[in-house]
This record gives sequence, C-alpha cells and structure tokens, in this order.
Amino acid sequence: MSKRRSWRSVLVRPQATILETIQVIDRGAMRVALVVDEHDRLLGVVTDGNIRRGLINQIGLQESVSRVMNPQPITVQVTDAREQVLALMNAREIEHLPVLDSRGVLVGLELLQELTLPTAKENWVVLMAGGLGSRLGSITRECPKPLLRVGPKPILEVILESFLQYGFRRFYLSVNYKKQMIQEYFGNGSAWGAEIRYVEESERMGTAGSLSLLPEQPTQPFFVMNGDLLTRIHFQHILDFHATHQAQATLCVRRVEQTIPFGVVEMEQHRLLAIEEKPTHHYFVNAGIYVLDPQVLPLIPKGHYLDMPDLFRKVIANGQTAVAFPFLDYWLDIGQMGDYDRARQEYEQIFRQC
Repeated sequence: MSKRRSWRSVLVRPQATILETIQVIDRGAMRVALVVDEHDRLLGVVTDGNIRRGLINQIGLQESVSRVMNPQPITVQVTDAREQVLALMNAREIEHLPVLDSRGVLVGLELLQELTLPTAKENWVVLMAGGLGSRLGSITRECPKPLLRVGPKPILEVILESFLQYGFRRFYLSVNYKKQMIQEYFGNGSAWGAEIRYVEESERMGTAGSLSLLPEQPTQPFFVMNGDLLTRIHFQHILDFHATHQAQATLCVRRVEQTIPFGVVEMEQHRLLAIEEKPTHHYFVNAGIYVLDPQVLPLIPKGHYLDMPDLFRKVIANGQTAVAFPFLDYWLDIGQMGDYDRARQEYEQIFRQC
C-alpha cells in the first residue's frame, strides 16, 4: 500500500463540533480539516489557526465547526499543473490546498510536504516502448524512438523521471523494436532509484494487448503510458480522480483547438444560411495516458493484438466504469519529425527541472 495519507480522513460535516474537528485534525496528521456537504462539495477549511482564533473569541468547543471554518479557502483545480500548485503554495505560504473538479466537488488535497518530497508509491507504471517509430523516417533505423534525445536525455528517460518526481518506483517497459538497446540503457533501473522490469513482445500486440504478457498481477491501479510522450501532467491527480470516481479505467484527454483557415458555410440544400469566418473548434483527444484497475486485465485476450480504445470499449460493455480525466498541462505526442523538432526546442523551458 502507498504511504500517502488519505485526504478523506480529514473530512467533516458542517454539523460537527469544534472538538470533533480537533480530533479529526489530530488523527489525520495533516494540520487541516475539510468541511464538505453530503455530495463532497467543499464548504470550508479549518486549521489550527482557525480554531485558535475561535477560542480567543470565546466560541465553545461544542459549537459547530462552521463557526470557525474559512468559508472561502484558496483551492486548485484537478487540471492544474504541479508547478502551478507549488507556485501558489509558495506565493501564499500555504501548506495545503483542496483540489476540486469542474463541479466544485472535492477530489483531493495537495500537501506542500508531499509535493516537495513525494512518498514512495507501490502503483506500477507500464511504459510502451516497442514501436517502430517509422513516421520519423531514417533517424529511427539505428535508434528506437524512446531513446531519441531531447536535450541531454532520451525521451523515455524524461518520462521515467517525470514519474519518479511523484514517488513512482516500479516500472515495466514493454519492448520490441531494438529492445536490447533500451534494456542496456536502463538496466534494472537502479541508477535512477527505480525498479525496472521488461515485457518483451515477439510481435506487435497493441497498447493493451501487451499487458497480457505481464508476469504477475498488480494489486493496485496502475498507469499505462505511451513511451513517446512528453508531458507535465499531475500523475497524483489522475490517481485521485480515478479513486474518487470509483473507476476501473481512466483515460486522460487533452483539450486541443483547431482553427479552420476558411470561411465555413452552412447551407440547406442550395440556400445559404450562414458564413462563419475561420471558426475555432475545441476537442478532447486521447492523450495516451491511462490508469487501469487490475480487474480489467481478464478482458485482455492472451497473445492477441488489442489497442487501448478497444479495451475501454470492453470495459464499458462489461458494465464497468470508464472515465475521462481532462487536463491542460504541457503534452506533446512525438509522432512526426516536426513534433520531434519541437520537443528538442522546448525541452529546456519545460523539463529542465526534471
């Protein structure tokens, strides 16, 4: 089990007494209590300082916690990047920030101590590193795409270190094309303070199909991520979101914009109804980052090709819960040469703190 403290242990209802809230704060060891309604909507935050000021103002311990809570606390959104959260905490000298979804429902609690010194997590991370990278042309003939360098490091090392920042230590690399080069570079992961094992595909099996080759069953939700992505997504937020929604499968989706460089015409047969000049459309696209519960693994046939979208369709058809996690953090899928050039240009600005 992860040692990360559960934010649910510090939830109280507005009817709770101040004394009961003090006990919750003491047990939770996070120096805060979160006041929520029956739908987990955040109503307020209570710290030792709030209680102390209440006592100075002669508010009794048997009175409602709503008398001393801060009803307008500073919060962050589940889509906020880790760097934004840290910057806000440092600027406001805050040790904890409630995390809300788009409906104002509490889905997590960020603690400054855990952001700056993450606790080790037992959740696995499976990185898909077996692709041919053929769309990048000749540069992948001698080097597999995950080992192409952006800045001083291979793409896959940047991904690995991004997970390490959040306390993930157990990795499986699914390899096929030029697998020896990847295995020689990363070894058992000890150089990074990680534990790395390998899933070797003898043929292409798809993002989900290769999971049938795992030599053992995970006991907790685990990440699956394409090995050619660069992102600063908040991995702990994804796990919290997955748990809050009691999902069996979570798909991360990135909001993208597409501007049509023409005037778009709306017609009814030959009749002109409207002209919209260069409209911009918004979409959510599959970001290639997933969280799965172990119980979905039986849906993957042994030794057969299966892409992740097909696995999600199986999850839904099986009556299990699949959810989408929207995010706005930096994300780049290195599929074409233009993407690789962009990754090399942006590395210093985006990843120099990795």
